[in-house]
Amino acid sequence: MEEVQGELITVETLAADFRRLGVCEGMTMLLHSSFKSLGQWVAGGPVAVILALEQVLGEEGTLVMPTHSSDLTDPSGWSNPPVPEAWWPGIREHMPAYDPDLTLLRGMGVIPETFRKQKGVKRSSHPINSFAAWGRHRDEIIDGHALEYAFGEQSPLARIYDLKGSVLLLGVDSLNNTSLHLAEYRAEYAGKQEVTAGAPMRVDGARHWVEFRDYNWNSEDFAAIGGDFGQETGQITYGKVAAAPAQLIPQREIVDYAVKWLEQRRV
Repeated sequence: MEEVQGELITVETLAADFRRLGVCEGMTMLLHSSFKSLGQWVAGGPVAVILALEQVLGEEGTLVMPTHSSDLTDPSGWSNPPVPEAWWPGIREHMPAYDPDLTLLRGMGVIPETFRKQKGVKRSSHPINSFAAWGRHRDEIIDGHALEYAFGEQSPLARIYDLKGSVLLLGVDSLNNTSLHLAEYRAEYAGKQEVTAGAPMRVDGARHWVEFRDYNWNSEDFAAIGGDFGQETGQITYGKVAAAPAQLIPQREIVDYAVKWLEQRRV
């Protein structure tokens, strides 16, 4: 096996890179991340990334990550992979109920999967589109996450908006910027579609398959929104953290911009 090449990445080097990008003490920060993008070897793995960000944000800061669990969605909508239709009733009947302490993430990456287990981190109650938070505004952001319209006004995204928080894209692009779903919720456009979603939950101590109203969220044009916002406003700070491309974005500003963008361009 070949020896690892490149620079040694540590909590200290990551913290320095975050500060250089513009992350500072007291911020409310929503992180979307790809651990692999950082480089070949990080001393401490995803734990180092979490500790570095918490070190920079400090006691007055707040760190938030999406901890979605799409495994708990209705199997009729699964495509990666699809399952036989004959299985659908059995999955709805037997899929274990959402548990914020136990339910795994799907497709979110190793950093949020590690973060949700950290002492002092709290995960919201939504069975599919939960968020986890650490720091000063943890409870304000996490508590009261509504079951219906998961990215709407009673969501962690709206609380981050109220707090004038920031979005950090670490090794990912605006396609992954979940805050743009808040803009989807607020925007009015012809093709906006309400759907019935479902998930296994515990209600009054018993497991139930619960159906609820939501929107048919669509992120296909999020990369275009992010690109246009950066070009037209100059409000995205671009840089690198270790080997990862990074973007620091004011959440309120990009959400407001995206509402207008969607109303003008979505049909």
